[in-house]
Amino acid sequence: MKSFLNPEEILNGFKLSPNMVAAEFGCGSGGFAVPLAKRLDQGLVYAIDIQESPLSALKSRVLLENIVNIKIIRSDLEKPKGSTLTADSLGLVLIPNVLFQIKDKSAIISEAERVLKSKGKLVVIDWLVQATQGPEKGRVSPEKVKDIAEDIGFKLEKEFEAGKYHYGLVFIKP
Repeated sequence: MKSFLNPEEILNGFKLSPNMVAAEFGCGSGGFAVPLAKRLDQGLVYAIDIQESPLSALKSRVLLENIVNIKIIRSDLEKPKGSTLTADSLGLVLIPNVLFQIKDKSAIISEAERVLKSKGKLVVIDWLVQATQGPEKGRVSPEKVKDIAEDIGFKLEKEFEAGKYHYGLVFIKP
């Protein structure tokens, strides 16, 4: 039986090197950033969100769990260079459960393209349009995400099931 969104299970589907540099865009309280940082124990994870409250919760969790390789950034990812990260510096960007919430979906995907190295991967996870749970408004189909990402220059590598209510897409930056 398919479960709800499970970051650990999803991360098992990726080849991650311990020294990789990655980011979770729209990290909230770190649903993916924390398990990712534990796997990238010689690397670095940027946890970026615009909302202070979930970032504060993440700061507490990071201290409590003694996680030293997460850098928390409060920033607007819909603005040009919104992540504040260096261009061509990351191997992986995760955008989980974010696109349904934002107006300019291409802006956040463009920012991912800017910060990813060549051959870097973008993972988008969001609500299935037909899901019986989740937000009522703003859902974006995988086809629409593929169109946006491909227009920006990404190549679709694979699609995957991300639990009962979500889809997953993996893109590669040429």
